[in-house]
Amino acid sequence: MSATVDPPLLPLPDRVVGLLSELGSPPRLAAHLRAVHDVAHQLVGWVEQHCPAALFDREAVLFGAATHDVGKTVHVSELSGPGAAHEEAGRTLLLGHGVGPELARFAATHASWARSGVGLEDLLVSLADKVWKNKRVPELEDLVVARLAEASGRAVWEEFMALDEVLARIGDGADERLAFQASFPVHG
Repeated sequence: MSATVDPPLLPLPDRVVGLLSELGSPPRLAAHLRAVHDVAHQLVGWVEQHCPAALFDREAVLFGAATHDVGKTVHVSELSGPGAAHEEAGRTLLLGHGVGPELARFAATHASWARSGVGLEDLLVSLADKVWKNKRVPELEDLVVARLAEASGRAVWEEFMALDEVLARIGDGADERLAFQASFPVHG
């Protein structure tokens, strides 16, 4: 969860490492969370530089990315197949382990980014969870672009071009991240 790896990925936060150990996280889940956390780190760094007027909680995004699929410790079949049972289970697990609702929410919201009232933090966690494997979701990207344009005062097309460029760059590393994740077993 924190060892030096290839490709070079940032380690998970200590709090998350402890939580995943306590929950008996499958190795593949820890690898996935590490890859998404690394991509989220790239995204928040870019947003901070590109659009300093965009208000969001950097640490919440990073924690959310590092724990968004924690419910898959209970619903292990969803590591290699479809399913959404892990979403509410993850939120419940986090709340039960002392994580406040403002951070636990990401486990439940990372797949429901289209509902009304979703904040920029939730959108960035959802975006990191897609682009880590170079999956592009135009509707999600449009929501992020709208938030950036609103904060920056720049035209939507300008924000789209800038976001598209950074997502393409991040997406270029998807094969290495996918291989990293696949090198870990689904079951401990």
